[in-house]
Amino acid sequence: MAMNNQITRRALLRGAGSGLGSIAMTAMLAEQGYAGVRHDPNVARKPHHPPKAKSVIFLFMEGAPSHIDLFDPKPRLNELHGQPMPASFGRPITAMGTAGNTLMGSPREWKQHGKGGIWISELYPHIARHADKLAVLRSCQSDGLNHAGGVGQMNTGDILSGRPSLGAWVTYGLGTGNKNLPTFISMIDEREPFGNAKNWGAGFLPAVYQGTLFRQGPSPILNTKLGQGDTDERQRARLSYLAAQNRDYATLHEDDSNLEARLRSFELAYAMQKSGPEAVDLSQETEETRELYGLNQPETAVFGRNCLLGRRLVERGVRFVELYCGSGSGWDAHSKLENNHKKWCKASDRPVAALIEDLDRRGMLQDTLVIWGGEFGRTPFNEKGDGRDHNPWGFSMFFAGGGVRGGQTIGTTDEIGLRAVERPTHVHDIHSSILWLMGLDHLKLTYLHNGRAERPTKLGGEHMVKELWEG
Repeated sequence: MAMNNQITRRALLRGAGSGLGSIAMTAMLAEQGYAGVRHDPNVARKPHHPPKAKSVIFLFMEGAPSHIDLFDPKPRLNELHGQPMPASFGRPITAMGTAGNTLMGSPREWKQHGKGGIWISELYPHIARHADKLAVLRSCQSDGLNHAGGVGQMNTGDILSGRPSLGAWVTYGLGTGNKNLPTFISMIDEREPFGNAKNWGAGFLPAVYQGTLFRQGPSPILNTKLGQGDTDERQRARLSYLAAQNRDYATLHEDDSNLEARLRSFELAYAMQKSGPEAVDLSQETEETRELYGLNQPETAVFGRNCLLGRRLVERGVRFVELYCGSGSGWDAHSKLENNHKKWCKASDRPVAALIEDLDRRGMLQDTLVIWGGEFGRTPFNEKGDGRDHNPWGFSMFFAGGGVRGGQTIGTTDEIGLRAVERPTHVHDIHSSILWLMGLDHLKLTYLHNGRAERPTKLGGEHMVKELWEG
């Protein structure tokens, strides 16, 4: 007869069996994507349908490049230069109250490039050589009038804070593509972007799905080098002890996703002490490759380095990489647009073209989706005489690789480039299209939050840009 505080052999076996059964059930539910069941980000998950792209490299031109000076020529705008905007175009509410200013034409020289005849201005000569790999979407729309809202929405789908970033949704939906590097990485250039960490944050998803920030300099990954006099064995023992203490604490705080994320980050940091430095070691690249990306020129060295790192990361299984060019609103040309855009086009043209060429010649472009764009476009009327205001009503982005059918232009804006008129495409539709190319259906990718099955595109995303991949 067993005492009250003892466990019989039969009870032990019965309890163990139930426990193993619940573990198996939880794993199966997580594998099938049921909301409320935590997925293990260390495990690759099955996509909803066969993906066309394995990885994404999002080239974020923060500050908003002018579409009517890069990819969307407007002869009629040049004809109306210096005149008030015709009443037929309406008068939008703008960030700086400039809708009553006179129209400002574009001094650009335009040429059609590639077999598809894509119009690209002289500011992007290197990118123009890859025109037949590009699909230019000229009819993008967003809701943010200012940079904080615009950058936030392009990253998270909302102008307000609190929602997961697109990279976090991809990580949640697909899990890892490698064991020793983060699944989602953001890289900045000169400064942190508007909104800072919310742009790569997990929002209401468990914190373990947030992105990892890589910085400029010789050590873009923080805290991966052993301290002076430290050893691998000592570091492993210290982390094991810390993990045991944290897991004891976690049993009392099961809903604390920040603690879970911290545990995961310690383990990942340990793994990255060996793989991380190798991944960011550009000395392994040939001089020809370094020259291709413009690493030897001061104007292109910063973003060129980030683009080359982006290629190395997706080569090693990172699923989502975001590279900021002009972080901190560098492209924000409220005045002196000519000087501003010449600077940032010079900084990005060669590196972006090099990334596309490098991926292509390595056989990686076919399953790496490259995206170029900012938070919105710029107005056809002037600000301060030589600049342009914010324009979320119609602007351009381009896509390459990852199943995209190149050499085409999709959608149009009106005669002066103010509003999308043919094939208007909201940020939610852009996000649902990116997710589809990654093998994820935005309607099925849900997470139970406050009693509601939330999805990446909120209540939108139903108008996917199928022209990107359909013939």
